[in-house]
Amino acid sequence: MVSNLEYYKVFYFAAYCGSLTQAALKLSISQPAVSQALRQLEEALDTKLFVRCARGIRLTREGEELFSHVKRGYEEIALGEKKLFQMRNLESGELRIGASDMTLRFYLLPYLEKYHEAYPHIKVKVTNAPTPETLKFLSEEKIDFGVVSAPFPENGEFSVRKVKEIEDCFVAGSKFAKYKDRVLDFKELLALPVISLEKNTSTRTYMDGFLAKNQVEITPEFELATSDMIVQFAVRNLGIGCVVKEFAADELAAGRLFELRFGEVVPPRGFYVAEKRKVRHSRAAEALLSILD
Repeated sequence: MVSNLEYYKVFYFAAYCGSLTQAALKLSISQPAVSQALRQLEEALDTKLFVRCARGIRLTREGEELFSHVKRGYEEIALGEKKLFQMRNLESGELRIGASDMTLRFYLLPYLEKYHEAYPHIKVKVTNAPTPETLKFLSEEKIDFGVVSAPFPENGEFSVRKVKEIEDCFVAGSKFAKYKDRVLDFKELLALPVISLEKNTSTRTYMDGFLAKNQVEITPEFELATSDMIVQFAVRNLGIGCVVKEFAADELAAGRLFELRFGEVVPPRGFYVAEKRKVRHSRAAEALLSILD
């Protein structure tokens, strides 16, 4: 293979223009430099590639064969450069985010709307999963970053920053009205039908850990996949729902649910943006991270 690939660039423009003069103009070099490069290429390949004609130069049969390959290669390189330019200027590209239903709905969604308005040609892929799975995807570099909720194991593999505070609570419907004006002990939950998320979620992990500090270990009547369903079950008086307060905000405001009060307040926790250390982000990912609070 010819070691100086610059010769092929000169060959491409000479063949494309059919003129040494025009090729020199395209390349911003002198015509003698074009002639010299073509001569050295022909010597390296031991093949005549051009012949002179009345209007300039034309390819030989061998030159036509070589040009059919060089043309594809050069134009693919040019297309690749164009794509990179578009990605650098956020005119194209892909963004991969991991988020749970909760972090997506109560934190990330407004930012995604703003981001899409600013960069409509960026393809956004959201992998919807609980915090443990999101961190696994991040570790495997299947996502650019994740928005997760505490608690999660501290791991030197990730850097995290808190972006929002959230509160957990217990809510109930009219069937449990006798508990509305009382200050309860968490141990009273043992006698009540509790509705909670499944165990593979940060919300369930957090509440189980908090209750354990109060010597309470609940066995939920219902274990559900989404907090929205917990709220709906609670509205229908199927039990005491354990949810992040924002999920139940509308029902609490409308009086269809009320929040149970306890002698000890459940400490707030947070949403975090998690990134894998030592991984350089794409321009598309950098642009969104820069606007996340």
